[in-house]
Amino acid sequence: MLTSTTRRKRAATFLALAAALTVAAPAVEARPGGGGSMGSRGSRTFNAPSATTTAPTAAPMQRTQTQPTPGMNNPGMSNPGMQAPAARPRFGGGFMAGLLGAGLLGALLGGGFFGGLGGIASMLGLLLQVGLVVLLVSFAVRWFRRRNGEPATAGAPYARSGLDPNAAGGSNAGPGGAAGAGGMLGGAQRPPQQRPVQIGPNDFQSFERLLGEVQDAYSHEDMVGLRNLATPEMAGYFEEELRGNKARGVVNRITDVKLQQGDLSEAWGEGAQEFATVAMRYTLKDETIDRNTNRVVETEPGEATELWTFARNPGRPWILSAIQQTR
Repeated sequence: MLTSTTRRKRAATFLALAAALTVAAPAVEARPGGGGSMGSRGSRTFNAPSATTTAPTAAPMQRTQTQPTPGMNNPGMSNPGMQAPAARPRFGGGFMAGLLGAGLLGALLGGGFFGGLGGIASMLGLLLQVGLVVLLVSFAVRWFRRRNGEPATAGAPYARSGLDPNAAGGSNAGPGGAAGAGGMLGGAQRPPQQRPVQIGPNDFQSFERLLGEVQDAYSHEDMVGLRNLATPEMAGYFEEELRGNKARGVVNRITDVKLQQGDLSEAWGEGAQEFATVAMRYTLKDETIDRNTNRVVETEPGEATELWTFARNPGRPWILSAIQQTR
């Protein structure tokens, strides 16, 4: 039977442990994306965006549905297709080494391949054995290499041509309208061809408008609106975050979003699709509110700097394809 003093001590211990875990937990911001880097930038998903005055550096993607292809740099994520070359058995490996070891051991014990010899004769016999084994191993290895060639490097990286199927409209086709056309050639699939894209004043107005509309739809937990403003991939990430807020009994309210500074990092086209990555520093009022009491339980910093990537198909408006944090 536990005494009241023991129960109080245990309760205090559990509370202290919970507080320590809370402090140790990584800080996650409440705005769309949770302060992380996620989404897809086509064939540049794993390449760092070009530096700008607003955002000199960017964090690598932490969550993405895009698979690496040849030509993509992926410093922050391991490639599951790359493996250490498989060890191939070679003639004269363990078997010949065993024979050599047996001969040396036999010589040390007074025997060997030519047992019965003693003194100088035994030493000469040992040297003869060693020389014979070395010659046999060298001959066998050279013969095996000439016959079979050197082992080929194993583990060619997994590749997939085209853009992520969620990007800018959800087409499964790669550049030119054929999904996985590179695989028909029998070799590694090639990354899609890129071309420069001109960005004008109307495009910048669209980017600024999307910044506010995405934040507003997220604040109102409007998944229909988010699916119209973002790729299916990004909308899926937002839906996960909103479900997490509901499970915690809170809602994220974002208001007064205003772009303070922005500049274009890069813009390019792949097949029929176009991408633009824009660095944006903006102010906002970001609060987390208890659903039941409407009490503010958390307030985030009033300024953020992020890189937003937008994508579009011909004749369609820009939509959000990725969010990256600065470092």
